[in-house]
Amino acid sequence: MSECNHDCGSCGESCSERTPGSMLAKLHEGSTVKKVIGVVSGKGGVGKSMVTSQLAVTMQRRGYRTAVLDADITGPSIPKAFGLTEKAGGTESALFPVETKTGIQVMSINLLLENDTDPVLWRGPIIGSVVTQFWTDVLWDNVDYMFVDMPPGTGDVALSTFQSLPVDGIVIVASPQELVGMVVEKAVRMAEMMDVPILGIVENMSYIVCPDCGKKIALFGESRSEEAAARHGLDLLAEMPIDPKLASLVDAGKIEDFEGDWMSGVADAVEKLPNKVFEQ
Repeated sequence: MSECNHDCGSCGESCSERTPGSMLAKLHEGSTVKKVIGVVSGKGGVGKSMVTSQLAVTMQRRGYRTAVLDADITGPSIPKAFGLTEKAGGTESALFPVETKTGIQVMSINLLLENDTDPVLWRGPIIGSVVTQFWTDVLWDNVDYMFVDMPPGTGDVALSTFQSLPVDGIVIVASPQELVGMVVEKAVRMAEMMDVPILGIVENMSYIVCPDCGKKIALFGESRSEEAAARHGLDLLAEMPIDPKLASLVDAGKIEDFEGDWMSGVADAVEKLPNKVFEQ
């Protein structure tokens, strides 16, 4: 057995000094990030990126400096939502995030590809390393809240993110269908196994408002998200409607112009996270 030098990052031995935190990647020198919140879903197509972008906008409106780390490498949609066409620049020592019109810092693989439609044909470990590099190689400027738009499911990238980034908590996005409720429980159990705090659940596509009478119509039937949340002692933080205006804003790259207060409960939960600062 080799002599322990207490540098767990370069040591392959197990000892009493080794902690799960030793797998965390180092933030780039000069960067400061105060809190990291993951936005996850058990499956695709439930509006995870929509929630991520609106949450970043909501916290920015509350006076915080926010950022989005787009960890959905094979299906990045954050740049489109914010209307970003500028490519990320950098030097030999750092990459620079692209800022939206209201000052939200964004890093996504689509800000590095020559063409937005170029597919990313990489295997899981490589994709996971790219997500880690978005933490270690990007110069994040005094960020109060960083939101990580996670890929759907519980695969390699989610595991790498939870192990390498100091995630303070996660928000789970669901839709009302019963099948998705089962998939949500998989996401909840993954977070519990990784010892990552769960802030609560956001239900997307909960209802549509009748344009004539204003009545809320549950297109997918009675919601079971509240039951799923209660089984795990979690809060249902928001019920987001199906709103054609939101889709139009995303298509136009103007998500920062959205109107609505349905993210207030999520923002309140994020603000209650204990203070800690990650910097080099």
